[in-house]
Amino acid sequence: MSESIVGPTSHYFYSQRLKLHYVDWGNHEKPLLVLVHGSQDHCRNWDWVALELRRHFHIVAPDLRGHGDSDWAIGGNYAMIDYVLDLAQLMDVLDNPQSFLIGHSLGGGIVLQYAGVFPERVKKVISIEGLGPPLSLIKHAPAHERMRIWISEMRELAARKARHYSSVAQAVARMREANPHLTEEQATHLTVHGVRRNEDGTYSWKFDNYTRSTSPFRFNLEEAQEIWSRIACPCLLIQGGESKKWSIDWETDRRADAFQDAQKLTIEGAEHWVHHDRLHDFLSAVRRFFEL
Repeated sequence: MSESIVGPTSHYFYSQRLKLHYVDWGNHEKPLLVLVHGSQDHCRNWDWVALELRRHFHIVAPDLRGHGDSDWAIGGNYAMIDYVLDLAQLMDVLDNPQSFLIGHSLGGGIVLQYAGVFPERVKKVISIEGLGPPLSLIKHAPAHERMRIWISEMRELAARKARHYSSVAQAVARMREANPHLTEEQATHLTVHGVRRNEDGTYSWKFDNYTRSTSPFRFNLEEAQEIWSRIACPCLLIQGGESKKWSIDWETDRRADAFQDAQKLTIEGAEHWVHHDRLHDFLSAVRRFFEL
């Protein structure tokens, strides 16, 4: 990220008594574009996208609760309904009648839920691997067994200590290990904005470990599709051609059929973080879809 480029300003709003952070890239006279990151990520992961699109939009990117510079949830429970409420609160703060939305992974699910609940407030929406887990990953164990497993997982998280890194460089190495597609520049930028310095001089990730928890209740595809079916605006559904966990087979998994107006796009050479792995291809798709 070039040091000569002025970055965004930081702001805060409140939702469910939590102080939540977002960055604003300016150009308030332009149409509003809100960028929503995924789990264990942060708002500055969108910087490369924002730099390319800020001339066309008033861009805002929030830190989800439990992430970045936002408060952690009391009790350590992070649910889709709370994230959607937080986005609704932010949209009220921004007070824009119709907005453009882009979300990645968890953020992709959030923007689709918001667009279905408030269809009159969304102009166009892009979701990157935000349709939920493939059918093969949805647990079919009895409810009581899933609840027991969840309780055990929550207890393990309570005992889990955040990993400390001796230097930013060590954290950068871990970032690149998690996503080999990242360049050194990308990994460094994401790490600098994704870690906090501890009192002992070490570094740890900003996100709450409890964001790793998963609900004991099944992903309710039927209800998700009912919400998606209410989205009145055009949607662009993107996935990475090399994504191994969160991509779905467009032919055999028909969940996307619920949308009134949706385009499906697979970007080859990209894994889960499509907007990092193939930035140029992603931006080209965004410009076509937003008619820039």
